[in-house]
Amino acid sequence: MENRKNLCAMIPESLHTQARTEQEQMQLTLSQYVEMVLKEHFENGGKNMANGTTRTLAFQVSEELFGRIKDHLKATGLSQKEFVIGLIEQALKDAEAKAAQEEGAPADAQGEQPA
Repeated sequence: MENRKNLCAMIPESLHTQARTEQEQMQLTLSQYVEMVLKEHFENGGKNMANGTTRTLAFQVSEELFGRIKDHLKATGLSQKEFVIGLIEQALKDAEAKAAQEEGAPADAQGEQPA
């Protein structure tokens, strides 16, 4: 395991409140949260955070589901972010394909009864 170092910085109170609120919503320790934010920043070359092209999506799940997800992540080597984004992208792709298919389908194929 890589050696760890402490990082301390004074930030505006409003930013502190935002960060702590998101950190609590994500159910992460402060160390986990700051590490996640810094990794995202450096993995994206600082671009996404600086110009606001990304948004945070946070939600809570049951302890049982969280454990199942963590087991899956260990088995696949995916990060939590990669896993969730992959699921969302696949669900949107499926929904968009279904919508496009329904737009091109005859009226009675959409469940409507002919007159």
